Amino acid sequence: MPLLKQIIQAIEKLAPTHLQESYDNAGLLTGTPEMEISAALLCIDITESIVNEAIETGANLIISHHPLVFAALKKFTPKTYIERTLLKAIKHDIAIYTAHTNLDAVEGGVNTHIANLLGLKNQKFLQTASANLVKLVTYVPNMHIEKVQRAIFDAGAGHIGNYDSCSFSVAGTGNFRPLQGANPFVGEQNKLQHEPETRLETVLPANLQKSVVNALIKAHPYEEVAYDIYPMLNQSNNTGMGVIGELPEPQDEIEFLHHIKSIFKTGALRHTAPLGKKIQKVALCGGSGSSLLHIAIRANAQIYISGDFKYHQFFDADNQIIIADPGHFETEQFTTQIFLAIIQENFPNFAVHITEHNTNPIKYL
Repeated sequence: MPLLKQIIQAIEKLAPTHLQESYDNAGLLTGTPEMEISAALLCIDITESIVNEAIETGANLIISHHPLVFAALKKFTPKTYIERTLLKAIKHDIAIYTAHTNLDAVEGGVNTHIANLLGLKNQKFLQTASANLVKLVTYVPNMHIEKVQRAIFDAGAGHIGNYDSCSFSVAGTGNFRPLQGANPFVGEQNKLQHEPETRLETVLPANLQKSVVNALIKAHPYEEVAYDIYPMLNQSNNTGMGVIGELPEPQDEIEFLHHIKSIFKTGALRHTAPLGKKIQKVALCGGSGSSLLHIAIRANAQIYISGDFKYHQFFDADNQIIIADPGHFETEQFTTQIFLAIIQENFPNFAVHITEHNTNPIKYL
């Protein structure tokens, strides 16, 4: 049986948690990384019925797209469905893991999957994301450079796109004088020391800064470790929100709206009025993506597909684009297929189930 940490590693290879939005709560909610996993249950939302289904199927891991907990919890009582669900999962030793906005933001994630279902070509992110990186610079005695590099890379530094262990180093000389009370690794108290050192530079996600610095300090031989942290303004070509692409051939507006309704299996497709144009350039964002409408318009998309549009937001189409809103759940329902593909590729003999419960709270007459 695989360990929980091995399954998490496989998911985070595609969608590392540092890519999640600041409001999000992706990652491991319950469970310990070293626990053995007998089976997994895949779902969009976590409810009491989902936990009951996990118990019935013998699954001790639930993998969801939406986090069960967003805000901090101060009490664990049966008062709310969130607390009841957590209590039941913990009581039955069921781990809960979530990949949410981090799975939205990557190639091969939610939006790419939708774009592929629609047959879009020439796909790219509708809005590229800020890389949200910082640069770490430190100074290491030459004999310890490999040990320090290994420690900070293991803590999450040095990843750039599809590369890891990325760094730059240059030789130099460190100068310092240990004062009274110091316990220097090299040199003597009250004597100026000139030590051959390597200036080591690397990048890391800003939210991993604390863990990487702790790893640096632990691996570094000096009593006082000199390091600098610089913010970076780089944009990432490998992450972003939404997708824009092109249909192989222009399509009639009404026909394409029917196609959207069929693809998403929605009970009702809300949309703005057709504009009397053919549709070829399509923009989309799974879940709640109304904030990207203006970017879709600037990109000259003929239609924008997303969920959770409010009444007045439909006016923002302003006869420049068609808004098509299949629903929040409907645009994210394919997430379980992404999880399934990851697990089957990495653990081919592992028992995995897709929930039989439709957790969409919105119903249609």
